[in-house]
Amino acid sequence: MKRILIVEDEDVIRDFEVINLKRSGYEVVDVANGEEALAIFERNPDYFDVALLDVMMPGIDGFELCRRIREKNSSIGIIMLTAKSQEMDKVNGLMIGADDYVTKPFSPSELVARVDAIHRRVAMAAEKNQAPAATELQSGPFTLNIKSRTITKNGQQLDLTQVEYQMLEYFFHNPNTALGRQDILNQVWGESYFGDDKIVDVNVRRLRMKLEDEPSHPKYLATVWGYGYKWVQA
Repeated sequence: MKRILIVEDEDVIRDFEVINLKRSGYEVVDVANGEEALAIFERNPDYFDVALLDVMMPGIDGFELCRRIREKNSSIGIIMLTAKSQEMDKVNGLMIGADDYVTKPFSPSELVARVDAIHRRVAMAAEKNQAPAATELQSGPFTLNIKSRTITKNGQQLDLTQVEYQMLEYFFHNPNTALGRQDILNQVWGESYFGDDKIVDVNVRRLRMKLEDEPSHPKYLATVWGYGYKWVQA
């Protein structure tokens, strides 16, 4: 069963989300505030595959809820719901650990497609974790373990989300190769992704903060101006 946690304080919108995701085969748990969502999640942090979080809520808002959920579970897919005018909310959500964002208002088909894309990624990660052999990729001080989906730098494990890991794995398989934003988007988010390629740039920023000694002067994850990014392997 595909399991999703919906957190939305507007009853009409929450009912809309619940109806359409149930029709698409999801087991849905829905709540109206961050406090209740956090209580449910903390009782069983590995139960849900995806969390759909509204940004603007009283009490614990979507950003804080995202941060707390991500601290306890690096593999769950997190989608933020933002208003059309809240451009910075999209960036902020991605920077604190969200995998994607959906802008209100949205159609049933867009909502289901974005949730399905995140769920596929979570499911694929779970399957790889069960693989019989542990394959490692080495690049300078970094070691990427494909079975455990982890990466270490000088022997110290780095805390990556599943999206960050997938991007890094793609770079590791294509060292010293310029990869376009659209190529990265198709590889990680899928060819049917509804959003724009800005999500790639934000996740690269987040990766640099975790990988680079000086994120503002990246040594490993280089920008290919006007095109995309390249993993520099000596």
